[in-house]
Amino acid sequence: MSKKLDTFLNENLNELKEQGLYNEIDPVEGPNGPIIQVRGKQLINLSSNNYLGLATNEDLKQVAKDAIDKYGVGAGAVRTINGTLDLHVKLEEKLAEFKGTEAAISYQSGFNCNMAAISGVMDKNDAILSDQLNHASIIDGCRLSKAKIIAYKHSDMEDLRQKAKEATESGLYNKVMVITDGVFSMDGDIAKLPEIVEIAKEFDLITYVDDAHGSGVTGKGKGTVKHFGLEKEVDMQMGTLSKAVGIVGGYVAGKQNLIDWLKVRSRPFLFSTAVTPGDVAATTAAIQMIIDSTELHDKLWENGDYLKKGLKELGFDIGESETPITPCIIGEEKLSQQFSKRLFEEGVYAKSIVFPTVPKGAGRVRNMPTAAHTKEMLDEAIATYEKVGKELGIIN
Repeated sequence: MSKKLDTFLNENLNELKEQGLYNEIDPVEGPNGPIIQVRGKQLINLSSNNYLGLATNEDLKQVAKDAIDKYGVGAGAVRTINGTLDLHVKLEEKLAEFKGTEAAISYQSGFNCNMAAISGVMDKNDAILSDQLNHASIIDGCRLSKAKIIAYKHSDMEDLRQKAKEATESGLYNKVMVITDGVFSMDGDIAKLPEIVEIAKEFDLITYVDDAHGSGVTGKGKGTVKHFGLEKEVDMQMGTLSKAVGIVGGYVAGKQNLIDWLKVRSRPFLFSTAVTPGDVAATTAAIQMIIDSTELHDKLWENGDYLKKGLKELGFDIGESETPITPCIIGEEKLSQQFSKRLFEEGVYAKSIVFPTVPKGAGRVRNMPTAAHTKEMLDEAIATYEKVGKELGIIN
């Protein structure tokens, strides 16, 4: 190894560990359900994004097996050569139905969506108004586009309007986009989409909503745009298929001409092998389940409200979450990691989240109850939080 590289890596890794910013990765020894096994230990799992419990659904497992038997384990090519199976077409039709749009395009991941769609539409002659707390994949997609990035204060509509006015009246940009998460994954708050849409109409902004943490969760499962009844007003709805949907992949939904353009100009679509048949078939079935019934959605919210109430009554700072996402905001990074470690030792798996995922000094444990948790599991977790929180002086 290069001596300079070796020195760089060792110095920076040691610095991260000293600051409490180094993340240890724990392999899960089995399915990612409400109870998981890590290092041979059974734990109540509060760190999964498997919101509806579909990642381990028996019916979906069978659908995936049947698709593998018929189509094989891989698609065999990129979508534009001969990697587009009839399964991909059916999925995209189902996604358009799910999102209430003319069409949809699917990708290999949610991260790929933002890299593909933002850079596919925006370029160096454009500007993007981006919420300061937007997901890292949005930030990277904006950077890749080479458009001017103008950050606005988190959910501050006055700041957004002022910056939209300045950008559009400057004459410097061909197009201006406003982009936001639908649900912000670390705090659980919901974007002010009605106000954003009004500002977009006033200044002719392109509207882009990343609903990775809203699809399956808000709008009776159909997402944040549906929650506000804005399906016809938002230009680009992006989502992932790996959280509430429980499998893998991502999509962008919108007008037919937008999807046609992305199919010929978004690089991850053009240059990456298509998602595997088993995943695509299971995803289509999962989307249909969410369309057909709100049972899992309702259970998720019931469990989320129950956990929030329990932690708040104990005195934990759970922020301003409007969704089942329930942060316990600790602040200091090393204490956040210590808290997570002690929870593990006591039988609860809840990972600490520190910089750069959240700002420095805003360390936390992010809790995610799912539709698969029982009240008994949540009661046990709340009791553990009380024990460890008092032991570490986080609560009284």
